[in-house]
Amino acid sequence: MSSKAPKFLDDVLLRCRNAGLRRTRALEAVLQSLVSSNKPLTLAHVAESPELKNSCDKATVYRLLTRLEHHGIIRRLGLHDRSAYYSMIFPGHHDDYLICTECGVIEKLDLACPVEKLEAQISRESGFRKLYHELEFFGVCPACG
Repeated sequence: MSSKAPKFLDDVLLRCRNAGLRRTRALEAVLQSLVSSNKPLTLAHVAESPELKNSCDKATVYRLLTRLEHHGIIRRLGLHDRSAYYSMIFPGHHDDYLICTECGVIEKLDLACPVEKLEAQISRESGFRKLYHELEFFGVCPACG
Protein backbone atom coordinates (compact mmCIF):
# COMPACT_ATOMS: atom_id res chain seq x y z
CA MET A 1 0.00 0.00 0.00
CA SER A 2 1.36 3.44 -0.87
CA SER A 3 1.98 6.05 1.78
CA LYS A 4 -0.91 8.06 0.29
CA ALA A 5 -3.42 5.19 0.69
CA PRO A 6 -4.43 5.99 4.33
CA LYS A 7 -5.09 9.65 3.35
CA PHE A 8 -7.07 8.52 0.28
CA LEU A 9 -9.07 6.10 2.44
CA ASP A 10 -9.92 8.86 4.94
CA ASP A 11 -10.98 11.14 2.07
CA VAL A 12 -13.13 8.41 0.51
CA LEU A 13 -14.78 7.57 3.85
CA LEU A 14 -15.66 11.26 4.25
CA ARG A 15 -17.15 11.29 0.73
CA CYS A 16 -19.18 8.19 1.64
CA ARG A 17 -20.48 9.81 4.81
CA ASN A 18 -21.41 12.96 2.88
CA ALA A 19 -23.30 10.73 0.41
CA GLY A 20 -25.28 9.24 3.29
CA LEU A 21 -23.59 5.84 3.30
CA ARG A 22 -23.29 4.13 6.67
CA ARG A 23 -19.72 3.32 7.74
CA THR A 24 -19.43 -0.44 8.25
CA ARG A 25 -16.51 -2.86 8.39
CA ALA A 26 -17.57 -4.24 5.01
CA LEU A 27 -17.65 -0.77 3.45
CA GLU A 28 -14.22 0.03 4.86
CA ALA A 29 -12.82 -3.29 3.60
CA VAL A 30 -14.24 -2.77 0.09
CA LEU A 31 -12.79 0.73 -0.05
CA GLN A 32 -9.45 -0.46 1.35
CA SER A 33 -9.20 -3.08 -1.42
CA LEU A 34 -9.92 -0.52 -4.13
CA VAL A 35 -7.73 2.23 -2.70
CA SER A 36 -4.79 -0.16 -2.27
CA SER A 37 -5.02 -1.57 -5.77
CA ASN A 38 -3.14 0.03 -8.62
CA LYS A 39 -5.57 -1.46 -11.13
CA PRO A 40 -9.34 -2.00 -11.42
CA LEU A 41 -10.72 -5.03 -9.56
CA THR A 42 -13.60 -7.40 -10.27
CA LEU A 43 -16.30 -8.27 -7.76
CA ALA A 44 -14.52 -11.60 -7.22
CA HIS A 45 -11.19 -9.89 -6.49
CA VAL A 46 -12.79 -7.56 -3.96
CA ALA A 47 -14.86 -10.32 -2.31
CA GLU A 48 -11.77 -12.56 -2.03
CA SER A 49 -9.61 -9.87 -0.43
CA PRO A 50 -8.22 -10.88 2.98
CA GLU A 51 -10.38 -8.27 4.76
CA LEU A 52 -13.63 -9.64 3.28
CA LYS A 53 -13.06 -13.29 2.41
CA ASN A 54 -14.37 -14.78 5.66
CA SER A 55 -16.62 -11.98 6.84
CA CYS A 56 -18.80 -10.92 3.94
CA ASP A 57 -20.63 -12.70 1.11
CA LYS A 58 -20.43 -11.71 -2.57
CA ALA A 59 -24.00 -10.40 -2.61
CA THR A 60 -23.17 -7.88 0.12
CA VAL A 61 -19.98 -6.83 -1.67
CA TYR A 62 -21.95 -6.41 -4.91
CA ARG A 63 -24.56 -4.24 -3.17
CA LEU A 64 -21.80 -2.07 -1.69
CA LEU A 65 -20.09 -1.70 -5.08
CA THR A 66 -23.42 -0.75 -6.66
CA ARG A 67 -24.09 1.89 -3.99
CA LEU A 68 -20.56 3.29 -4.30
CA GLU A 69 -20.96 3.52 -8.07
CA HIS A 70 -24.38 5.18 -7.72
CA HIS A 71 -22.86 7.87 -5.46
CA GLY A 72 -19.88 8.51 -7.76
CA ILE A 73 -17.33 7.08 -5.34
CA ILE A 74 -16.17 4.36 -7.73
CA ARG A 75 -16.28 3.82 -11.47
CA ARG A 76 -17.52 0.66 -13.19
CA LEU A 77 -15.71 -0.24 -16.37
CA GLY A 78 -15.41 -3.15 -18.72
CA LEU A 79 -17.31 -4.84 -21.48
CA HIS A 80 -21.00 -5.31 -20.83
CA ASP A 81 -20.89 -9.04 -21.59
CA ARG A 82 -17.91 -9.69 -19.27
CA SER A 83 -17.08 -9.16 -15.64
CA ALA A 84 -17.32 -5.59 -14.47
CA TYR A 85 -14.22 -3.99 -13.01
CA TYR A 86 -14.33 -1.28 -10.35
CA SER A 87 -11.89 1.55 -9.82
CA MET A 88 -11.74 4.36 -7.25
CA ILE A 89 -12.61 7.90 -8.27
CA PHE A 90 -10.28 10.42 -6.68
CA PRO A 91 -11.30 14.09 -7.01
CA GLY A 92 -8.88 15.93 -9.26
CA HIS A 93 -7.40 12.71 -10.69
CA HIS A 94 -8.58 10.09 -13.12
CA ASP A 95 -7.25 7.25 -15.20
CA ASP A 96 -8.16 6.33 -18.76
CA TYR A 97 -8.15 2.71 -19.93
CA LEU A 98 -7.59 0.40 -22.88
CA ILE A 99 -10.00 -2.56 -22.96
CA CYS A 100 -9.54 -5.64 -25.18
CA THR A 101 -12.76 -6.64 -26.93
CA GLU A 102 -11.50 -10.23 -27.30
CA CYS A 103 -10.23 -11.25 -23.85
CA GLY A 104 -11.48 -8.33 -21.72
CA VAL A 105 -8.06 -7.35 -20.32
CA ILE A 106 -8.01 -3.78 -19.00
CA GLU A 107 -4.86 -1.66 -18.98
CA LYS A 108 -4.32 1.85 -17.68
CA LEU A 109 -3.49 4.29 -20.46
CA ASP A 110 -0.04 5.61 -19.54
CA LEU A 111 -0.27 8.80 -21.57
CA ALA A 112 -1.29 12.32 -20.70
CA CYS A 113 -5.06 12.52 -21.04
CA PRO A 114 -5.91 13.86 -24.49
CA VAL A 115 -9.27 15.24 -23.31
CA GLU A 116 -8.33 17.44 -20.33
CA LYS A 117 -7.80 20.63 -22.38
CA LEU A 118 -11.09 20.05 -24.19
CA GLU A 119 -12.83 19.47 -20.84
CA ALA A 120 -11.49 22.80 -19.52
CA GLN A 121 -12.61 24.60 -22.68
CA ILE A 122 -16.09 23.08 -22.47
CA SER A 123 -16.33 24.11 -18.83
CA ARG A 124 -15.30 27.70 -19.63
CA GLU A 125 -17.62 28.04 -22.61
CA SER A 126 -20.66 26.24 -21.20
CA GLY A 127 -20.52 27.43 -17.60
CA PHE A 128 -20.76 23.83 -16.35
CA ARG A 129 -18.86 23.29 -13.11
CA LYS A 130 -17.28 20.14 -11.68
CA LEU A 131 -17.02 18.76 -15.19
CA TYR A 132 -15.38 15.34 -15.55
CA HIS A 133 -15.07 12.63 -18.14
CA GLU A 134 -14.38 8.92 -18.39
CA LEU A 135 -12.37 7.68 -21.32
CA GLU A 136 -12.14 4.07 -22.40
CA PHE A 137 -10.63 2.84 -25.65
CA PHE A 138 -11.76 -0.52 -27.00
CA GLY A 139 -9.69 -2.70 -29.33
CA VAL A 140 -7.78 -5.95 -29.62
CA CYS A 141 -4.74 -6.36 -27.34
CA PRO A 142 -1.37 -7.63 -28.68
CA ALA A 143 -1.90 -11.07 -27.07
CA CYS A 144 -5.18 -11.56 -28.96
CA GLY A 145 -3.64 -10.21 -32.17
